[in-house]
Amino acid sequence: MPNNNLTRQEYQTLVEQSPILIWRAGTDALCNYFNERWLHFRGRTLEQEAGNGWAEGVHPDDFDRCLRIFLDGFSQREIFEMEYRLLRHDGVYRWIFDRGVPFHDDGGEFAGYIGSCIDVTARVDAQEALRKATETEILRLKGLLPICCSCKKIKNGKGYWEQVEVYVSEHSDAEFSHGLCPDCRHALYGIDISPTVAA
Repeated sequence: MPNNNLTRQEYQTLVEQSPILIWRAGTDALCNYFNERWLHFRGRTLEQEAGNGWAEGVHPDDFDRCLRIFLDGFSQREIFEMEYRLLRHDGVYRWIFDRGVPFHDDGGEFAGYIGSCIDVTARVDAQEALRKATETEILRLKGLLPICCSCKKIKNGKGYWEQVEVYVSEHSDAEFSHGLCPDCRHALYGIDISPTVAA
């Protein structure tokens, strides 16, 4: 059976070298600990990040929302989650998913919060790229199309009339398979095929 009784040193090693960023705050909502991964990510010392120093790295557009969630969690002593951009040591903002959990001392008294953070920039970028692609596709397809009521050609942006399949192919990923509907088959060739036979 494996020995699950870790020494204090082993626990410290696990926390410091964990692949996630870890922070801790006291009952005053001021941070008093960051693991090595956090400090390396930020490129700052524990003294610089302590208290509210870590918030200096939060993107200005995310700061108010981030602070509100953080302080609301403390006042309600509930688990909170938030995403915000945090400045990395190389001057690049990265999206962080931060989860704070209240912890208690040996006597059961509320002692503050412990938080864990992961870099979710790749996911956020992928979602943004998908959103933009969707918006672009919608913009390409919406609006009025000038179409001839007789031959059904469509007038393109340059003022020329194109076959509908040419226009649609140039403005979407759709492909065409040509055939004749029953009405056209009858009009052109005098052939009638019942729906059951055609199927």
